[in-house]
Amino acid sequence: MKKFLALLAFSSLLLASCIDDDAQPPVFQVPVPTPINYTSGEADFSNFVAVGNSLTAGFSDGALFTAGQTASYPNMMASSFAQAGGGEFTTPFMADNLGGATLGGQPILGNRLFLSFASGSPLPAAVEGQGTTEISNILSGPFNNMGVPGAKSFHLLAPGYGNVAGVPIGAANPYYARFASSPNATVLGDAAAQAPSFFSLWIGNNDILSFATSGGAGIDQQGNLDPSTYGGNDITDPNVFAGAYIGMLQTLTAGGAKGVIANIPDVTSIPFFTTVPHNPIPLDAGTAAAVNGAYAAYNGGLAQLQAAGLITAEELAKRTISFSAGETNAAVIIDEDLTDLTAVNPALINMRQATADDLVVLTARTFIGTLADPNNPTSINGVAVPLGDQWVLTPEEQGLISNALTAFNQTIDDAAASFNLAKVDANTFLKVINASGVPLADGTTVTATYGTGGGFSLDGVHPSPRGYALLANKFLEAIENTYGATLPEVAPEQFTGVYIE
Repeated sequence: MKKFLALLAFSSLLLASCIDDDAQPPVFQVPVPTPINYTSGEADFSNFVAVGNSLTAGFSDGALFTAGQTASYPNMMASSFAQAGGGEFTTPFMADNLGGATLGGQPILGNRLFLSFASGSPLPAAVEGQGTTEISNILSGPFNNMGVPGAKSFHLLAPGYGNVAGVPIGAANPYYARFASSPNATVLGDAAAQAPSFFSLWIGNNDILSFATSGGAGIDQQGNLDPSTYGGNDITDPNVFAGAYIGMLQTLTAGGAKGVIANIPDVTSIPFFTTVPHNPIPLDAGTAAAVNGAYAAYNGGLAQLQAAGLITAEELAKRTISFSAGETNAAVIIDEDLTDLTAVNPALINMRQATADDLVVLTARTFIGTLADPNNPTSINGVAVPLGDQWVLTPEEQGLISNALTAFNQTIDDAAASFNLAKVDANTFLKVINASGVPLADGTTVTATYGTGGGFSLDGVHPSPRGYALLANKFLEAIENTYGATLPEVAPEQFTGVYIE
């Protein structure tokens, strides 16, 4: 080693002696990147107003809270717009990061979720404490972020939707009640009163979503044009949606404003429906035999009625219940679309075991396996006691959702063309996240896997801040392509995929 070092030193001296006294050593300069000239193109971002529901508001982890609102996709867009002539973007912030809220001092909204390791395994849990947001403390607007969690399309046009007096009876929205300009105001009216130079509109998700997350417990209101008669979990009639949607765009573009709209994702592909398997029940041999014995009369009664021609052999096979030792037993569920046999035999209720075509809701993960009767150890939900309609989305119910989704998105597609607006294909993009994930610059990949994928928050419905960042970039991309703007992207790696405390 010493010989090598000596040789190296000698070689350096020799090289130095060979350099001409007048020669100068080369100078290496790091290239300076050419500054990007961000521009608005044909758009005007000086007064950007975002209209929509919980997705626009920045709702995540089951609540609305300040950090989530800061990480809303419109707020990210506004930060990008600021580099191309964009103005101030204001938000009706909640009072803290808990997410809970009170009305007259009484809690009416729950706290946000976080990933807790208290039990040794990572599980979602609500943060402790009482939120300091009081709904009756009206904020002074106007606000650029007009996202209202829970709003359906026709709600944005409804006078009184922000009336505090209507909140206790469900006639008004507690989130909008905090910042409505008056008790009789409308969300659309408050947005239009700001004379936006540019707008975003993403609405219609809740016109389908509440039906889905309730396990199809609502009604498909196709043919009913009176939304005042709808229940909270009903699917909006496509004509009602189209009328509300076109009316909103006519109002928002009346002053010459340009904007960007987004279609509705397939709600059945979100983690709320893809996390809990249809067959989560492990049984040992003895328990499986006992359960099968308990269902013997039910299976026998079905066989008799099939022999009598009251049900087909296919339905008999579908309804026959059988358990085996192992960890892949399907849950027993109620299916309203089965043939009603209770007039012949009251014991033959509409139940069957779930299949891979059924979607079990996320909230069922803490319900399946519990006791329906605390005093009866055999009354196991999902085994001896079938899961009710609210826990499972059957193929028939999924079909109703698919029909409405197709109709709503056709309206949005047509509107984008007729109003010459930029459009985000959120439906396709979220399918990509669900199927293959989205790679990031840091080498990670954002997926829709519950709790660990980084794309969705712990409520299984709303994106995480990182997921919202990806969506913000899709909005920016659509704006650039439509209006010739040049805008800085959002860096998703700078936003969290899940809150851990």
